[in-house]
Amino acid sequence: MQFLNGIKVVEFSHMVMGPSAGMILADLGAHVVKIEPIGGDKTRRLPGSGAGYFAMFNRNKHSICVDLKSAEGAEVIRDLLRQADVMIENFRPGALAKLGLDYESVKAINPGIVYQSSKGFLSGPYEQRTALDEVAQMMGGLAYMTGPENRPLRAGSSVIDITGGMFGVIGVLSALQRRHDTGEGAHVTSALYETTAFLVGQHIAQHAVTGVAARPMPSRVSAWAIYDVFDTSDGQVFVGVVSDTQWRQFCEVFGFTDWAADETLETNPDRVERRPDIMPRLREQFAGMTSDTLQEKLALAGLPYAPIKRPEDLPDDAHLAFNGFHSLTLPGSEEALRLPKLPIEIDGERGEIRHDLPEIGEDCDRILSDLGYADEKIRHLRSAGAVA
Repeated sequence: MQFLNGIKVVEFSHMVMGPSAGMILADLGAHVVKIEPIGGDKTRRLPGSGAGYFAMFNRNKHSICVDLKSAEGAEVIRDLLRQADVMIENFRPGALAKLGLDYESVKAINPGIVYQSSKGFLSGPYEQRTALDEVAQMMGGLAYMTGPENRPLRAGSSVIDITGGMFGVIGVLSALQRRHDTGEGAHVTSALYETTAFLVGQHIAQHAVTGVAARPMPSRVSAWAIYDVFDTSDGQVFVGVVSDTQWRQFCEVFGFTDWAADETLETNPDRVERRPDIMPRLREQFAGMTSDTLQEKLALAGLPYAPIKRPEDLPDDAHLAFNGFHSLTLPGSEEALRLPKLPIEIDGERGEIRHDLPEIGEDCDRILSDLGYADEKIRHLRSAGAVA
């Protein structure tokens, strides 16, 4: 799935948002050169919840370590940028200007480049502030909607970083299309805060439409009477009944003949009103069933359902195992990892691995050679500490 074959990307980024944008472009076929500091990206060594960041968001990339503050290192970067189609960066506001790598400086080197910035905020009063995924979730209303009343809770994934990276890619692809028509480059910026606002837009709209503020998800008034997680004898299963037709199928399969005949339960709004009567009976009945038995009946009724799984369960999922994972190797290790592919299928094909997770500076010599540097110059740059 190499639709971006021939597109050259220079990536200056760490953590999640910038690397996710670079990974998406790389998975779609772009040639992505990851610029790391001498010694390697610190994301490689994050502990705890950050331990998976590098492994997940840096496949199909090529690594070179460059001292951006050295004159010779800066010249290497300028040579790379002259040949690039796209530059990705997620430095704090103003940091790259000090290195001569802000948009205007890079545009002077390569007028046709698409320069993608991953920031905390777009233009406005907050644009110079530092932000993180969690900061954006807290101030953007997502944490409020996720947790119980008065207990804001971060979503269980770097959802804003990743989605912000996706919006960055959408902007890059749009700018590349315009460049194809006009030859003009562009400065594309995506941001955490505005991404969060976009994701909670449905709740903003709910307030505007109904005049009632949306309540956090754990205490919300559901749009459907049956749309919840139920305990079984050996686990938990989510069950949704979201139409009147599904309600009739549900009653038939589970033998709720009295509910099927009850005219006060014919429509969804009626059932939402009767939810306090419906739910206790369902919870009691489902608690006496195994998860497999319950899912079999739900599948027979054609209803939406889901067993409650943990992330570590997914590599063994029959559907995802069919063609949903890449096999990767951690740098410095022989341990194989199975990590999700891009959730895109084009003409029946999924992206593949062309380049495993890179070792620190693994591709330095080849990248410099491709720029036309002679072996002697490469050795000099290495000995001077400008590259590694």
